[in-house]
Amino acid sequence: MTTSESPATDAAGVRVTREAAIATWTLDRPERMNALSRAVVRELGRLAREAARDVSLRGVIITGSGGKAFCAGADLKERQSMNLEDVRDFLGLYRASFGAIDALPVPVVAAIDGVAFGGGLELALACDFRVMSRSSQIGLTETSLAIIPGAGGTQRLPRIVGEARAKEMILLAQRLDAPTALACGLVTRVADEGQSALDCARALLDPLTRAAPIAIAAALEAIDAAADLPLEQGLSRERVCYERTLESEDRLEALAAFADKRKPVYRGR
Repeated sequence: MTTSESPATDAAGVRVTREAAIATWTLDRPERMNALSRAVVRELGRLAREAARDVSLRGVIITGSGGKAFCAGADLKERQSMNLEDVRDFLGLYRASFGAIDALPVPVVAAIDGVAFGGGLELALACDFRVMSRSSQIGLTETSLAIIPGAGGTQRLPRIVGEARAKEMILLAQRLDAPTALACGLVTRVADEGQSALDCARALLDPLTRAAPIAIAAALEAIDAAADLPLEQGLSRERVCYERTLESEDRLEALAAFADKRKPVYRGR
């Protein structure tokens, strides 16, 4: 991966950096274990909507600062000052922001160094991939606080690990270590000994910096449709997504590169 890097920007507890075609959004509240305040959740949604319009972007990594937490969940100190309507409004903000991340046309990786509990894991579930360092722990622990996951956890987790495993995790407020999370398919990779989850995420995304962006976006859309549509409707969606790639200049470049025995150069057109 190229080493050129854009300057960092920081707003509302989220630090943004850009290295070539990969953006990294770092939850930057280490003193609060990178907990999700309203400002942080709102900023994540803004970044996702902005990223969806960035044709030069090839991937996003979401991580946390400080090494102790990817994200410990909701900011309970802030939550104590909320009335019932405030909480209901906040749940709507969660849904909008995490939904915008889920809908991004580029792959999104949650790089989990440290703990990811409650809303922190729900944020990671909105990503396409999750990678963990060997010492990390994750879990939807809300029932231990007399609530349930309210930022998509009860819906996204069963789609990834299956209904029975999701019930076990949520109802028992389980905390999983990295090997267990990998074994049940909740995470894609576990970092090597001495490797951070962030470095593991960068390695995972590296091939996508050279991939055809129109094809990647089309494949993401087709795969995501499988979770919501009956097979026949899903196959119809796949055909629509395939048609998009047929009309692209990148497809012609792939054929030309094959004939010329060279690597293709995709431009997202």
